[in-house]
Amino acid sequence: MAKLDFIKHDLKNLKEQGLLIKIRTIESPQGAWIIVDGKKVLNMCSNNYLGFGNHEKLREAAKKGLDEYGVGPTAVRTIAGTMTLHNVLEEKLAKFKGAEAAISFQSGFAANLSAIPSLVGKEDLIFSDALNHASIIDGCRLSRAKIVRYDHCKPESLRERLAEYKDHPGKKLMITDGVFSMDGDIAPLDKLVAVAEEYDIMTMVDDAHGEGVLGRDGRGIVDHFDLHGRVDVEVGTLSKAFGVVGGFVAGRKEIIDYLHQKARPFLFSSAVTPPDVAACIAAVDILSESGELVEVLWANAEYFKTKMKHMGFDLGFSQTPITPVIIGDAKIASRFSSRLFDEGIFAQSIGFPTVARGKARIRVMISASHSREDLDFGAITFGKTGKELGVI
Repeated sequence: MAKLDFIKHDLKNLKEQGLLIKIRTIESPQGAWIIVDGKKVLNMCSNNYLGFGNHEKLREAAKKGLDEYGVGPTAVRTIAGTMTLHNVLEEKLAKFKGAEAAISFQSGFAANLSAIPSLVGKEDLIFSDALNHASIIDGCRLSRAKIVRYDHCKPESLRERLAEYKDHPGKKLMITDGVFSMDGDIAPLDKLVAVAEEYDIMTMVDDAHGEGVLGRDGRGIVDHFDLHGRVDVEVGTLSKAFGVVGGFVAGRKEIIDYLHQKARPFLFSSAVTPPDVAACIAAVDILSESGELVEVLWANAEYFKTKMKHMGFDLGFSQTPITPVIIGDAKIASRFSSRLFDEGIFAQSIGFPTVARGKARIRVMISASHSREDLDFGAITFGKTGKELGVI
């Protein structure tokens, strides 16, 4: 067998199982309606929660940042890459989050790869929700700490695992997603933190899908549960509700100071470009002034979900604007996505390994940029396709 034959074999298997990802190309700015593969379609699968992806104020800020600071910083933050804009963003993020300090990274993924291995090592323990995001899983693996999984969103399971390892001499860290991106459920962070406090261990939440969505004016899950000062590490992303790119960690100043010295993506990868940072600052400013778009987002989500449920679709246990339309079979989910595209809707199918086998779905992402007419068109088209394929 030739050395690369395994690639052909694996790709063939993915196609047969309906798991081969079809990567479509967007030919316009993000928004409610976009051009995909030459066709105008209703966008129902991006993370553009608040419509910031093409917001006028963010575009203006990016242009100004480009004019004043150039294209790129051309260095890592610790040598010659920290610009005034980076400091301004971190100060504003800390204030917005109600934290002592913040540090920004190239992505939310990089933020997890920065925080986890910096705080724990091979002699330590990580207590991780069974359905945590891949970036958390990879950060845990990089740390070389022992990973102890507790049942998804089950504080009692966490307590049992902590009791099991109460005599372990190493450091201990509890990690959970804030909002789980595939099902849209919210971690019971108040209860998880209470259990962690019983055992005096560090706590961390990845709030990628909670930023700009949960809490006062989108301040996130810690604000949602009024846990300020009780969660050691808050990881966030600037590429979803904030509409740009990048990630950050907010928390106690001593932890942020420590990450400045220890976080490898901060130490060894170039800083985020000035136009991007300037746009992120504009996004934080908008939310710091008003939560109007957050309110529109939630109203749109409730409107669309109600219509879908009335038609008989299985939306799982979502508690957020993330709307998983559970199909089950990956092949049918793939056909469902293709038929939606034919009818003018861009909504990708998601299967294993992103979700469990037998749980394939179309994940609909509602946005504040959607009009009621958009949502009506989306629901009607989903209903038509669902009946055509025998899903409802």
